[in-house]
Amino acid sequence: MRMAELSARTGVPIPTIKFYLREGLLPPGERTSPNQAQYGEEHARRLKLIRALVDVGGLSILASRDVLGHLDSVGVGALETLGKVQYSLTRRREREPDDDEAWRTAGEQVQQLLDRHGWNVRPDNPARTGLAEVIATLLRLGQHDVLDLLDRYADSAHELAAAEVDAVWRRTSLEDRAEGVVMFAVLADALIAALRRLAQEDLVVGTAVEGGAGPGERAPASTADGHGGSAAAQQA
Repeated sequence: MRMAELSARTGVPIPTIKFYLREGLLPPGERTSPNQAQYGEEHARRLKLIRALVDVGGLSILASRDVLGHLDSVGVGALETLGKVQYSLTRRREREPDDDEAWRTAGEQVQQLLDRHGWNVRPDNPARTGLAEVIATLLRLGQHDVLDLLDRYADSAHELAAAEVDAVWRRTSLEDRAEGVVMFAVLADALIAALRRLAQEDLVVGTAVEGGAGPGERAPASTADGHGGSAAAQQA
């Protein structure tokens, strides 16, 4: 297909396609003349993936190019390729090892968490630094009630990760597996965040409405109006 057809097929404007070509995110098409090129289904699939990374996942052009570069070099070992894809999806943070007391404590807590749960995680996994930064920020803010849930977060994360890894490994080709890593790391992150916010609203609306319901106790369905109040409160 020509670029105009590729644009119509994917919904990506032609100027954006040209930008992705210049930035190396989208491989060039097959030249049919000095000013014309043909594009195939692989280009349409790649465009959809780029939009997922940039628009939904919020990755920068540079980070997206890094991820896609690993997808294009799947000839190396399977675990190495999948690991590179996963690591490239985590923004690296550079911090001084003796930044402050909160930072040092956070690093210790990350290691203790991994030890408690028996997780096999490489020292250079950028998510370790990301987790430490979040913990350090919570310590500085005095938000210990969030930190008290750290092990519960870890248990839930591991349960989800087990299902995700199983789903990725069921894919037959290394290319599909690598793309699956991207989908779970980028789109599933956004999916989980959205579901948590929906669940939080459900719990807030369903608790402490009327009739003595307390935190963690759902009010009777007949009294909830679906907008955080009760029928009696609305009449009043």
